[in-house]
Amino acid sequence: MITLIWEMARGFRLRPWKSPYLLWRIETYSGIPADRITPSRFFTFGWEFRRQLLQYLRWARGMR
Repeated sequence: MITLIWEMARGFRLRPWKSPYLLWRIETYSGIPADRITPSRFFTFGWEFRRQLLQYLRWARGMR
């Protein structure tokens, strides 16, 4: 799972809230416009939806 997260944040590993891919995923899932996702909102989203995110990561790992 860690390797998948590492790959998703490629190029933005020290600031994942700027990753176009992760912003797109959050925007698609939550409806929060990507340009309004701040570091605080990014981590709040990750905490609130941690179970769903883990389920997604397990699914994505199985698709590899």
